[in-house]
Amino acid sequence: MLDIELIRKEPDMVRDALLKRMDEVDLEPVLKADRDRRRLLQEVESARAERKRLTKEIGRQRASGGDTAEAERRAAGIGEEIDRAQAELTGVEEALRGLLMELPNLPDDRTPPGGKEANQVVRTWGERPDLGDAPLDHVELSTRLGLVDYARGVKLGGNGYWLYTGQGAALEWALLDFFNREHYAAGYEFMLPPHVLTEESGYAAGQFPKFYDDVFHIQATEGGRGSFLLPTAETAILNVYRDEILPLDQLPIKAFAYTPCYRRESGSHRSQERGTVRGHQFNKVEMFQFTTPELAEEALTELVGRTESLVEKLGLHYRTSLLAARDASATMRMTYDVEVWIPSIQTYKEVSSASWAGDYQARRANIRYRPAPGRPTTLVHTLNASGLATSRLLPAILEQNQRPDGSVVVPEPLRAWVGTDVIHPRR
Repeated sequence: MLDIELIRKEPDMVRDALLKRMDEVDLEPVLKADRDRRRLLQEVESARAERKRLTKEIGRQRASGGDTAEAERRAAGIGEEIDRAQAELTGVEEALRGLLMELPNLPDDRTPPGGKEANQVVRTWGERPDLGDAPLDHVELSTRLGLVDYARGVKLGGNGYWLYTGQGAALEWALLDFFNREHYAAGYEFMLPPHVLTEESGYAAGQFPKFYDDVFHIQATEGGRGSFLLPTAETAILNVYRDEILPLDQLPIKAFAYTPCYRRESGSHRSQERGTVRGHQFNKVEMFQFTTPELAEEALTELVGRTESLVEKLGLHYRTSLLAARDASATMRMTYDVEVWIPSIQTYKEVSSASWAGDYQARRANIRYRPAPGRPTTLVHTLNASGLATSRLLPAILEQNQRPDGSVVVPEPLRAWVGTDVIHPRR
């Protein structure tokens, strides 16, 4: 959520920044709600001061035996005025918060304006593999090798679901185990959060209200709280410290979590979305950092570097891109995507977004720290990165590592768990 003081003091700057990711920006409803809030606050404070003065006057009159009826009548009238103004203030504050909740984050100055076409490739690693004249795509490879059962996945869950089987399940779990061990060894705190979150968590993370319909909601019992299946562990980790003041000597807090991710987003019949490239449920390991503003740049560099290192250890050709404002998440001021090469579709697919939210999420979630004893609290900065999502890594591994006989070489870090160096077609 944006700082209302910043919008009030520099509306033109805020408007110009938001136009990097929005077609139109009208801040007047926000500014009007802010003016109404400040006016009502002044009315309430002035009325309370007057009632306090009258209360003292009534006390003095009673002590001297004077008539207090008129003062008591005026005090009662002021009390009614306070109740009216307070009720109106509450409504205006709720309206203002709702308007602020709908505004996206301000992009960093380095974030290019525009959409996907404006993304900037900043780094490439490895070479595109030479696969000969007739390479197989990941759907054909995973079917021939008995790694993924697409038909039975649809039978179990419907369109957008699949079933890992045999060495395919082992390969998937080996990836998750590899990522978890890497982050744990690097000193990140391991978390296994609930998969069902309250709606407050969605608003705090910035996914609601804009993406409210993109998650699976769980019907609440009468009088119960609304909840939903988490779309990413980022939502859960951010909310671990909601409404807390973090000790300065504990920052930065570095955490990671493994969860399945559940999303309503529809798949596609295009070749780019076949197999496990897009679905309603997939596995992901998520990294997260809570830090001071001064250390945020360093944290972003670390998260991007950790993500790239994992892909390099798997031996996969990839590129890293700085996302343009309209292609990045609305909650983030700056995002780098790490994208693996999928030979069959001759394109790169994102396996990690490393993002810096600034204080946008922290303001929504009310997560603060105290810079020094006796100083006012201030908002932390939050950052996250997939480390990594697996559903697009499997296609990249199968296609980039396929051999002419239809077998696939298993990346070295996964071999101990999978139990083989090469996965051969079933006979």
